[in-house]
Amino acid sequence: MNKSKRPFTKSKRSFRRRLPPIQSGDRIDYRNMSLISRFISEQGKILSRRVNRVTLKQQRLITIAIKQARILALLPFLNNQKQFERGESTPRTTSLRTRKT
Repeated sequence: MNKSKRPFTKSKRSFRRRLPPIQSGDRIDYRNMSLISRFISEQGKILSRRVNRVTLKQQRLITIAIKQARILALLPFLNNQKQFERGESTPRTTSLRTRKT
């Protein structure tokens, strides 16, 4: 009976507030590679707004800046390091056919 009269209280757990990834002084521009590279995954994909913790307007500007940097060859479209790092070259088994006449 005493429980029903008790007001609802939030738990007293402390949490650390995360700093926003983009400060007010940062310009979202295709030339600002240090800022843009934070919003790209290891594979070269643009990370989602939920992962980045940015506003909708900031996410749109980031996406446009990344696409402009890719078109101007400042960023790669794909970031596949495994494709270029082959340890041993394998010899080709197919040989050229000689035409017999």
